[in-house]
Amino acid sequence: MSTARRAAVLGHPIAHSLSPVLHRAAYAALGLDGWRYDPVDVTEEQLPAFVGDLDASWAGLSLTMPLKQTVLGLLDHVEPLAEVVGAVNTVLVQGGGVGRPVLVGANTDVHGVVAALREGLGERRVERAVVLGAGATAASTLAALAQLGCPTADVHVRSMARAGSTMRAAHRMGVEPRFLTMDPVDRLLAAVDAADVVVSTLPPRAADPLAERLAATGAAGRAGVLLDCAYDPRPTALTAAWAAGGGVAVTGERMLLHQATEQVRLMTGRPAPVEAMERALEAALV
Repeated sequence: MSTARRAAVLGHPIAHSLSPVLHRAAYAALGLDGWRYDPVDVTEEQLPAFVGDLDASWAGLSLTMPLKQTVLGLLDHVEPLAEVVGAVNTVLVQGGGVGRPVLVGANTDVHGVVAALREGLGERRVERAVVLGAGATAASTLAALAQLGCPTADVHVRSMARAGSTMRAAHRMGVEPRFLTMDPVDRLLAAVDAADVVVSTLPPRAADPLAERLAATGAAGRAGVLLDCAYDPRPTALTAAWAAGGGVAVTGERMLLHQATEQVRLMTGRPAPVEAMERALEAALV
């Protein structure tokens, strides 16, 4: 038997999240009786009140968009990786004594991106990388690419005005990406075709126009590895177009799985039951 604890994934919207499938499977496999993990729709405006109400019954929170940067000012401590990246996707609720618990922010997205890309890369090295988008996950992706030996990347953004936080994160990390707009599309197409790795951190369906252009070019023996962090719908249009062109496509569920295993380890203090989590994910996707 174990002391019951609570955890949740917060975001807006959140109904599509597969995180409950992964964490609940982990709790069952670890014998954590009474532990619960729920999806909770929380906006940026609602986040301070939600975090302020956390007590010792909570083990932690998973955060998705748009909360990964909003939460930074609400925490007692932020782990070094999360601080340099400027994005927290995991909140650990520590201390079971009298009074308010200590809230610690961590980042498991970097681990998730690295592990997912390694599945597609095998032993290949990354020399040319393209990142689509400039939000919190893009900053984590730059840290992941640096861990894979690629401190330079082309970051293509929809609006340069919204790239400031990722630019500052890159400066803190000591990496040197080049920031470009997604227009003209021909330049973007040339960049993704020449890349060893392409990581899309765009919201669901935002990459569909690019997917249409890729599909129009036909199957040209595309050699790079794509990771589309979106996983709704499944497969995404970008993943389907990439695979049809001969490239290796790693789906967003793989990144989700790997970042969740780290969250389970941090929240429970036990090694994550990866196989049980993977089986539950595959069953949910069927």
